[in-house]
Amino acid sequence: MGNGTGLLQARDVWAGYGGAAVLAGVDVDVSPGDALGLLGLSGVGKSTLVQVLAGALVPSRGSVTFDGRRVAKPARRDRKALRARLRTVHQNGLANADPEHTAERALRLALDEARAAGRSTGGDAEGALAVVELPTHVLRRKVGTLSGGERQRLAIASALAARPDVLLLDEPLTALDPAMRHHIAEQIFALVGPAGIGLLLASHDVRLLEQLTTRVHVLAEGRLVQTGSLRDVLADPVHPDTRDFVEALPEATLRWS
Repeated sequence: MGNGTGLLQARDVWAGYGGAAVLAGVDVDVSPGDALGLLGLSGVGKSTLVQVLAGALVPSRGSVTFDGRRVAKPARRDRKALRARLRTVHQNGLANADPEHTAERALRLALDEARAAGRSTGGDAEGALAVVELPTHVLRRKVGTLSGGERQRLAIASALAARPDVLLLDEPLTALDPAMRHHIAEQIFALVGPAGIGLLLASHDVRLLEQLTTRVHVLAEGRLVQTGSLRDVLADPVHPDTRDFVEALPEATLRWS
């Protein structure tokens, strides 16, 4: 379901972890200004696709490129710009951050990395925290002392502050209660749209997808099997997996039918 015009392009991507492939011929495009969702049952490979798009997992077949250059094991000259222009936030937040680093240091590393790549960033660490409703005293705390929700919000703040061209989100707000999740999603939407940041959100949270995306891809059997607005996909699911998903969310069926 790629259109050949994406800044981030996946073509005929096959990937897995040994044994049967989790992804079996995926095409997808993400460009600045896009607001795409990735919907599917648990275990269908949403996180795997995000890892492949981010360059963290090398596909066994096919290619993933960003601005025409490979994202997995990029050439040395491309690494700095790629890290600044393509950012990813996973469910586990800052899993790769040093737990002894302060939140301020984690934020400044992201800002400095973006500036070193010639990117115009979102200002200072305090402003970055404000976007995700974290108080400034969090800056003095070590990453390892933060709660799951605080780490998720800090990861989002770091990614957004770098003003990337494309932002990949994989269940980024699961540690927050529904009210705070809704509020942070509003903040993300208010920043991403005007900044022209392309977004791909992998989630089973229908309300989050409704808030942040204009179009969704349904992933099933290793492929993207349906694309459309969230309303259209939920009202007219064409694949058995999508129907199973809708049946598990009766409130979604009532709302979008």
